[in-house]
Amino acid sequence: MACEFFKGLTLFLSYAILAAVLGMLQFGYNTGVINAPEVNIENFMKDVYKDRYGEDISDDSVKTLYSVAVSIFAIGGMVGGFSGGIIANRFGRKGGLLLNNVLGIVGACLMGFTKLAKSYEMLFFGRFIIGVNCGLNTSLVPMYISEIAPLNLRGGLGTVNQLAVTVGLLVSQVLGIEQILGTNEGWPVLLGLAICPAILQLLLLPVCPESPRYLLITKQWEEEARKALRRLRASNQVEEDIEEMRAEERAQQAESTISMTELICSPTLRAPLVIGVVMQLSQQLSGINAVFYYSTNLFTSSGLTDESAKFATIGIGAIMVCMTLVSIPLMDKTGRRTLHLYGLGGMFIFSIFITISFLIKEFFGYVQEMIDWMSYISVVSTLCFVVFFAVGPGSIPWMITAELFSQGPRPAAMSIAVLVNWMANFLVGIGFPSMKSSLENYTFLPFSAFLAIFWIFTYKKVPETKNKTFEEILALFRHGNDRSSLRDSRLYGSMLNCVNALEGHIPPAESAALMVAEEKPHPDSFVFAAGSERSSVAPAQPERPPPPLPPPRFPNSGV
Repeated sequence: MACEFFKGLTLFLSYAILAAVLGMLQFGYNTGVINAPEVNIENFMKDVYKDRYGEDISDDSVKTLYSVAVSIFAIGGMVGGFSGGIIANRFGRKGGLLLNNVLGIVGACLMGFTKLAKSYEMLFFGRFIIGVNCGLNTSLVPMYISEIAPLNLRGGLGTVNQLAVTVGLLVSQVLGIEQILGTNEGWPVLLGLAICPAILQLLLLPVCPESPRYLLITKQWEEEARKALRRLRASNQVEEDIEEMRAEERAQQAESTISMTELICSPTLRAPLVIGVVMQLSQQLSGINAVFYYSTNLFTSSGLTDESAKFATIGIGAIMVCMTLVSIPLMDKTGRRTLHLYGLGGMFIFSIFITISFLIKEFFGYVQEMIDWMSYISVVSTLCFVVFFAVGPGSIPWMITAELFSQGPRPAAMSIAVLVNWMANFLVGIGFPSMKSSLENYTFLPFSAFLAIFWIFTYKKVPETKNKTFEEILALFRHGNDRSSLRDSRLYGSMLNCVNALEGHIPPAESAALMVAEEKPHPDSFVFAAGSERSSVAPAQPERPPPPLPPPRFPNSGV
């Protein structure tokens, strides 16, 4: 398995992936950094309020201000994520990432100087700006990585996005303990350290090439695309990649400038768009951000001491990193859909266990030994909940949205999917404290219900994208949408299975020729390319049976 995974992973490709995923490390760091110093930040807000108005602020008001500091990050993420497609098309994937680091530096500086300026409004603004930065990263980084990765590595390298997020989370949790920066004096430095990933990416990324797909399909710079591919593949044999891109370009020429409105209105692209959106919701409404944002408070309420709760939170980050490393080779071996089903199923089971542990703790609240025992059950259940999140929902939604769409609609689709992701992120961030107060021990039951719904949807609707080209994935939806051409769909399916079975055994030139043949629409079909419908109906013609097709022949294959 390991040998298969590392086949095609060159040194320069590894460098480009590392430089790009610093943006996702930034996202992970700023998601987790606000958790540990909660009490310190609330004390700062109380002091500032008393200095300004000469009176103490109520505990409820402080909690509300802290919730704003947590959730305004997600509002910035919505703005950045929604802008991702526009930035990607205008400046390129690499160019957009470079420009985005300006926002990262500004946001980090605002947060770092909050205490010096005695202004919690500056903290809010800094969190908003860094949220915009992270929103752009969550759109641009998966897009860039999916477009520079070879087909056999696309799943595993896509999981590196989530690995970077988990590393960022772990770093923020470790630095946030009281022995390091989790103090009244150290928390502004903790937040200001978000400047480091931005500066590091500014130093590393300029050496990397722009996405070859962007250069060839969007900019029509074929020679530049070849140069980029030669560097990334460490080989002059790049014609197979070029032919795949050309096939995608030919099939998608009519939708090369697809807007979000056109994407939403296209019958052919509606199914993959719905899948992409629901996959993003399955990540955020699973309850994982309730754990990320409020895990220290969650562990404290389950009976742990403050110090033990912070170390349990660090355990969450460490497990996330380990399990994401485990899932990297599994992604292209087991498949996206299968791992996502395992992940959602495991999270559902352990969300029920978390609820049960809370109920038993309350029922036996007078027995100290039972309280101690159930506290550990609650922690173990939460850690297992995180394990299954890392297996599937942690990385697959980011990856599969980029895989479900070809070059034309991909930026618009990523923008919509990322906007939905951040909206759900915001709702969980702002609503979880109130939900916890209202539902108390039953807090995780709504997440359990969502997990069950998402499992059923994934089982029934989500296709497997493992080892499929972008054009093959689109063909699943294109031919499924063409109801009037059932015979052609069956013929296409048998030809596609034949090609997949013989992949690697036929010359690249013949493979490309077969793909072009598959792209040609049936004469009676009104759907000519994914997302490209005729604006006028052709005159009706009498139906006549199509001429018989000769069986495809492949040299040296016996077929």
